[in-house]
Amino acid sequence: MRIAIGQLWQETNTLNPLATTRADFEQFGICRGDELVERMANVNELGGFIQSMRSWAERPEIAGLVRLPAWPSGTATWECFEWLRSEFFEAVDAAGSVDAYLLALHGAMVAERCPDVEGAILEELRKRVGPDVPIVATLDLHANITREMVNAADVLVMYHSMPHIDIFETGQRGAEALRRILVEGDKPSTAYCKIPAVVPAENSNTEADAGIAVDLKRRVVELEAQSIVLSAGIAPVQPWMDIPQFGSSVVVTTNNDSRLAQATCTAIAEEFWQRRQEYMPTLVSVEDAVRFAQEENGLVVLSDAADATTSGAPGDSVWILAELLKYRWPRAALVTVVAPEVVSQCESVAVGTSTNIRLGGVRDSRFGTTIELKASIERRFDARFIMTGHIGKNMPIDMGRSVVLRHDNNVFVIVTTRSGPHFAPELFRTAGLEPFDASVVIAKSPCGFRAVYERHASAIYSVKAPGCAPSDFWNYDFTKIPRPLWPWDEIERWTPTESLMQK
Repeated sequence: MRIAIGQLWQETNTLNPLATTRADFEQFGICRGDELVERMANVNELGGFIQSMRSWAERPEIAGLVRLPAWPSGTATWECFEWLRSEFFEAVDAAGSVDAYLLALHGAMVAERCPDVEGAILEELRKRVGPDVPIVATLDLHANITREMVNAADVLVMYHSMPHIDIFETGQRGAEALRRILVEGDKPSTAYCKIPAVVPAENSNTEADAGIAVDLKRRVVELEAQSIVLSAGIAPVQPWMDIPQFGSSVVVTTNNDSRLAQATCTAIAEEFWQRRQEYMPTLVSVEDAVRFAQEENGLVVLSDAADATTSGAPGDSVWILAELLKYRWPRAALVTVVAPEVVSQCESVAVGTSTNIRLGGVRDSRFGTTIELKASIERRFDARFIMTGHIGKNMPIDMGRSVVLRHDNNVFVIVTTRSGPHFAPELFRTAGLEPFDASVVIAKSPCGFRAVYERHASAIYSVKAPGCAPSDFWNYDFTKIPRPLWPWDEIERWTPTESLMQK
């Protein structure tokens, strides 16, 4: 038995003016063939695939295709898409004959002239291998699942958790679904429902004590525990994509039980629809958030969701930083900014020397602003580390040459060359700073940061600020999305059977 594994992973934010290019994938880390199997054996979904299959009694041969990851950002260029397609199918051809494909995809990648990259790749793979070769794909919980994806894949397996702390386990579940098809002879029967609703990310915490996200996760996990179910998942799509076929989704795949798939899929979709208002977050202004942080004695985390690099925003918003600079902080106030031009400027300034810096509004001039500050160069470093927790399990991160700036008010600004997890404790520690000992940390993440900060913070506030990943996305210019779509439109009546697809 021979199984091919591969990865194409990038989340697109079409509000971000910065195009995703081939260089973004090359900088993140491409590997192929045997190198993929060796290097990714304990990393994210691919690691879940590999470790699961190595435990099978059948001990299948694992054929590495190609790993093609890039950090969330703007729409991919057409040239980038053509290159990705070429790389992927050259790897498929090089692998030769296999019994199945097991793929780690994101599900929300957009390219120029191709609003559904994963659907296009899966469709072409299906055409090449025919109807009888199993294809199983894992997807991010924020995937924009399309009919093309559902039709082309035998099973789609989604993350269950937000923060994304179950990525490795999702890979294991994907491998187990494939084993049931290959070894046990299961016959996938899938129900898919597209919900005409898109929700903010702040209240999607499945690990909270209570809430809609907690309840929906419990439903799909309990459903998946039934022996007749191969996979069940809900995808409250990431909301910053102006594309057709846009909306949240539920997918349930059973072993040859279409009635159960349909009944459970529609029931979960109905609960999501009826309770969608519960996803709406409570936000505080920049001014109030910083003032609240001043009044706390412990660590305060301010979520700058609108500039969340995990949501594909550019990462150079300084709206909250500008307010922080108005106050003196008893312990460090920690902020991150993506600004390669500032890193370059600081390379020629001696450590310990003060210099005048212009920050912000370069990568995103529409929603951003620029500030000037005088700060000392505290440290230059390479922002490389192994990430754990939200989004990563043993995932290598490299944000390039970076610098730590210190303002007299005890505000530290970590400036990186490239985007990445601009909330991760590992980033601050690589810069020589301990985030859990700080007065305030700005986390450029809407929800995922909670996996590492919630147990350490005395208070957390979701801040309303301008940016490419706003919580009130429906107030921005979207022209390609299907209508009606909530919350852009009030929809008086909708039932899941209107959008149900059976396969």
